[in-house]
Amino acid sequence: MNTTEIFLIAMLIIFTLPYLVWRVGRTDYWAPLVVVQIVAGIVLGPGALGAAFPEYYAFVFNAQVIVALNGVAWWAVMLFVFIAGLELDLVAAWRERREAGLTAAAALSAPMVLGCIAALALPGAGWGGAAGARWQFVLGIGMACTVTALPILILLMEKLAILRLPLGQRILRYASLDDIAIWAVLALILADWQRLGRQGLFVAAFALAAVAVRALMRRLPERDRWFVAPVWLAAVALGADWCGLHFMIGAFLAGAVLDAHWFDQERMDLLRHHVLLVLMPVFFLSTGLRTQWVAGGAVVFVAAAMLLAAAVAGKLLGVMVAGRWLGWSRTEALVVGWLLQTKALIMIIFANVLLDKRIISADAFTALLLMAVASTMLTVPMVTPLLKRLRGAAQAPGAAAASQRT
Repeated sequence: MNTTEIFLIAMLIIFTLPYLVWRVGRTDYWAPLVVVQIVAGIVLGPGALGAAFPEYYAFVFNAQVIVALNGVAWWAVMLFVFIAGLELDLVAAWRERREAGLTAAAALSAPMVLGCIAALALPGAGWGGAAGARWQFVLGIGMACTVTALPILILLMEKLAILRLPLGQRILRYASLDDIAIWAVLALILADWQRLGRQGLFVAAFALAAVAVRALMRRLPERDRWFVAPVWLAAVALGADWCGLHFMIGAFLAGAVLDAHWFDQERMDLLRHHVLLVLMPVFFLSTGLRTQWVAGGAVVFVAAAMLLAAAVAGKLLGVMVAGRWLGWSRTEALVVGWLLQTKALIMIIFANVLLDKRIISADAFTALLLMAVASTMLTVPMVTPLLKRLRGAAQAPGAAAASQRT
């Protein structure tokens, strides 16, 4: 069989297997289709089914097919994050800069501190990579506990019907600020001073280009804006990846500097729906296929539990402190905290970088992978009853302020 035919076999598996598990198993409440697709990618990858049936894996997921899948996956997630950035109201972000900055800072610092403590307390040895200094390992694990998976967060908020509400937009602002900070810290961990210089050059060039593109978009009819948007997306993503910030940060920035009202809302909704339907599954599965499942015994599960506790407790603690300062209710703070602790693919990508640079070991990567999947599976079951309680409080007499925030 030629590469095209084998690629189509892989696509059949990607779209069929997770859907059947999700639909027949009715896993949606505990494990949304996104999580099933991630787990399916891990199971189909080289460390699980590939280890059990190496000939099957070598045939279906050969190097040429993996390259093709990765290309589709990269463009899928760039489109998805671009739309998320486009839907973010930067005017509101600036207007609410005190709240957004305080919440993002608290949601970043608390899990980072607890994650660093957990990294120092991991049982046994062999967690650090061969090329990483102690401080790089500890800070890398701490930041992994801090990551919020922006694309998955958007999917879950859409599922919970809060993405377009003020609460959803607030959470999107907090997560976006944290993710930008996280990728900047990753650049520091990697100590790539040449790329730090490139980042400054990118920021300056991006600021100038954004002014020019905004002026151009105002003058163009809407039908032409749809053609210019992917050109702008590809250019900014390229610049961000070139300077070490990661192409997803570039994709988000490309959308964030544009105004949503420049595009027809119904057409934008259709675009997001189609990206989710026909492109994003490839991203979910291809990421799982790139992971290495190297379990080092029961101690890895103990380490994963410690990291999960640090990540969840840190997010909740940080947001609760910020919420108390800002006058939120306890329920509102818990909703924000549980949503921001969603890890999934962004943390897996983050951990992959640390593994590739040999800052963490394969066992540490496995523990982080288990933590990422578990944190995502916890989100919907924990947030659903809290949202019901929050909406009930907002509808109570004298609760106008809470209603406006949610």
